[in-house]
Amino acid sequence: MNLERLRALHAVSVHGSIAAAAEAMHVTPSGVSQQLAKLERETGHRLLEPRGRGVRLTRAGRVLAEHAGRVLAQLSAAAAELDGLRADVTGPVRLGAFVTAARSVLPPALAALRERHPGLSPTLREGETENLLPALSRGDLDVALVESWDTLPTPFPASVSNVLLSSDVIDLALPAAHPLARRRTVDLHELRGLRWAAWTAGGTCEKQIVQTLREHNVDPDIACNVADYPTQLAFVAAGLAAAVIPRLGRDPVPAGVRMLATRPVVRRKIYVAWRTGAAGPAVEACVEALRAAAERFTEDRLAS
Repeated sequence: MNLERLRALHAVSVHGSIAAAAEAMHVTPSGVSQQLAKLERETGHRLLEPRGRGVRLTRAGRVLAEHAGRVLAQLSAAAAELDGLRADVTGPVRLGAFVTAARSVLPPALAALRERHPGLSPTLREGETENLLPALSRGDLDVALVESWDTLPTPFPASVSNVLLSSDVIDLALPAAHPLARRRTVDLHELRGLRWAAWTAGGTCEKQIVQTLREHNVDPDIACNVADYPTQLAFVAAGLAAAVIPRLGRDPVPAGVRMLATRPVVRRKIYVAWRTGAAGPAVEACVEALRAAAERFTEDRLAS
């Protein structure tokens, strides 16, 4: 069986349609269809069947796609091991990160990489976890910094490996004039009736906030959606909203804002992730630099 045809079948399995598979493989949909037609002739099995306006894998197609995934993962692992035989860590490496990690952990990590591996050429793409993980699975990114809230854990696909870097506490930001702002700690169920500033509408970060509050019988009224914690804090300072702010993303706190601990404590975990079987020298160097930078950042915050 031809490897590129197996790759096309696996792409349809992962991405759900011929058009999406073609986009991920940077070929035309007709090219994918031709590869799959040839693979059906090679195997003697029908691998796809119509479903509405699209297609779905038959039982034989699903079986072969699972084998194709293992074959491709093994080939990727072999390529990574061969890359490991090279003495120098060089070439491009594509990084993705959510915004607060990009602002705090990534700069010292990239500075360390530049010093240790000057032949490495990293680039950065900022985004939310819900977009970064699929980009990693597709091969559009090599390494990603992603977050997972305890109240809405991030599911990691089997094609992605990860290492926990740190745990970040989520605090409540209230206008200083609010009656609860005189307290040090607030129970989450006390927060009914507030208007809220949150991240991009419909995105993972907003869903995490909504899920956290609803677990404590608070249905939040989102008054402001903006993908920037300092801007959210500006709305809080103006008395227009409350917000929940990870400690990694809250500095500086403007006048007119009180930061309070919550009961129970809400945390998010920060992970570095990469494609399973694709941890070559460049990826390994990035993971190690990010681990060291996250450790130093955490120690500095605890000491301050």
